[in-house]
Amino acid sequence: MRFGLPATEGLQAGGPLRAFFVIALLSVLMLTLLRTVGLRAFSMASETYMSGTHSAAFVTCPNEQVAKDLARGIVEKKLAACVNIVPQITSVYEWQGKIQEDSEVLLMIKTRSSKVASLAEYVRSNHPYEVAEVISLPIEQGNPPYLKWLGDAVPE
Repeated sequence: MRFGLPATEGLQAGGPLRAFFVIALLSVLMLTLLRTVGLRAFSMASETYMSGTHSAAFVTCPNEQVAKDLARGIVEKKLAACVNIVPQITSVYEWQGKIQEDSEVLLMIKTRSSKVASLAEYVRSNHPYEVAEVISLPIEQGNPPYLKWLGDAVPE
């Protein structure tokens, strides 16, 4: 016996009231959680983005000066919104039947997918390599405000 009642009577007597308080507490906690998740989902959904509209392109350069010159020209000509310059990468590749290893600089270029052909043409025309690397991958998803900025910065 507990508090003068047999154990089963205490559970039954306090059951509905206890259940009400537990449900009320859980409801308040769930409401807070759902509100937070809902606001995040709404802010992501309110910025519509079609997968593949933008691309990340990659170009290797022989040195930092070539990389900076290309990057500046690409952004000035509105072929990309942003170019990151990644220094000191090592590339291992086959060229003219021999394995080569060179120190290079990588450009990470964010642009519209519709601009990749123009970007590649610009790089081919201004790059010192006989065969310049220009590859791209579609951007499937990302931070909606960043993707909106990218689209605004690079006209169709």
